[in-house]
Amino acid sequence: MAELTVATYRVVTRLPLEQAVSAIAGEQSTGTFVSVAGETDELRARHAAVVLGITEIPPPITEPLPGARGDGPLRAALVRIGFPLDNTGPSLTNLLPVVAGNLYELREAAGLKLVDLEPAAAFGEAYLPPAYAVEGTRRLVGRPEGVLIGTIVKPNVGLRPADYVPLVRELGLAGADFIKDDEVNADCPPAPLAQRVEAVTAALDEVERRTGRRPMYAFNISDEPDRMLRNHDLVVAAGGTCVMVNLNAVGLPAVAMLRRHAEVPIHGHLAGVGALARHPGIGIGLVAYQKLARLAGADHLHCGGFHSKFYVTDDEVADTVAAVRAPLLGGFACLPVLSSAQWAGTAPVTLDRTGTDDLLVLAGGGVLGHPDGPAAGITSIRQAWQAAAAGVPLSEVDAPELARALEHFGTAVAR
Repeated sequence: MAELTVATYRVVTRLPLEQAVSAIAGEQSTGTFVSVAGETDELRARHAAVVLGITEIPPPITEPLPGARGDGPLRAALVRIGFPLDNTGPSLTNLLPVVAGNLYELREAAGLKLVDLEPAAAFGEAYLPPAYAVEGTRRLVGRPEGVLIGTIVKPNVGLRPADYVPLVRELGLAGADFIKDDEVNADCPPAPLAQRVEAVTAALDEVERRTGRRPMYAFNISDEPDRMLRNHDLVVAAGGTCVMVNLNAVGLPAVAMLRRHAEVPIHGHLAGVGALARHPGIGIGLVAYQKLARLAGADHLHCGGFHSKFYVTDDEVADTVAAVRAPLLGGFACLPVLSSAQWAGTAPVTLDRTGTDDLLVLAGGGVLGHPDGPAAGITSIRQAWQAAAAGVPLSEVDAPELARALEHFGTAVAR
């Protein structure tokens, strides 16, 4: 059998399952809505998609997608379909329309979601793996062990370049490992990227002179591809050690282009991926999406956060973190990032559900909103993780920064 990329879908239909699955496999490979002369047995043998398995499951939705055919009860299945490598080559640009293209338009499907992906081995040879991931990031920030703790500059937008200097200085002197731009703040008028880079790197230089450690700052360089490469070069020339991109906005092939060019880690943000992942009846699940993002070369990848303010459940976050940490094609290591309403109190549940401190935990309000200031916010989270690792309930820790965080943000999560 030809080498395959195997996609796993959650298919919902009002038709016989085999009919719906056959329509998906045909539409995304050699078939169309009628037979055509060129679709010979020989061509199908080389290029037709192969249905590898159908396992019926309870339907995840109660209402079909608009325009779905059939009047029977909703049935659902996990379906594995293999797409020949000869149809796409080892190309993300060619693969995406096959595994996540017009199949969503098919009327045979009352619901359809790509939930997992097993890329053909040739993708591992065609794409550069993330260059830094966990170990490289630890080396750059000087934190060889223990959780990596960081924050997001807030307010998201509206600050002027000079406003960044005291905040970055304070965070760096407090021991922050990582600071980043918000996803909505790239090359924006209040703080143009070039001016922001100059101000932030001056603050980082001061922190390094005073402490011997240089926090990693992820500058949001998201832009059209040619501008994005120039933005990367601007950051590197100024001594920056990380760039951030909104993966879904710039497109994964553009991320792969950046990876081939990049000299520093690529921090991958998932802004907009909720439109693909949130609904159980359509889109692309985070477990599948993270594999595509890692193939494109993201060193860091957001996975949601436990007790999040967003829609993801703790189980979904745990599954995504586990998936990001699992080897892909024998490698493609990546650093999982936790964010969204994270603070000192989420340390125990995060450690308990992931079983690791090879994580980057980002707390925006949980750091900047600490009643005693950002430095105390960083310290409180470090204290919480040390307690969680020792199996000590947070309420029993004698640490003023942590105690104030627990009082201000809420009751600690019991371990």
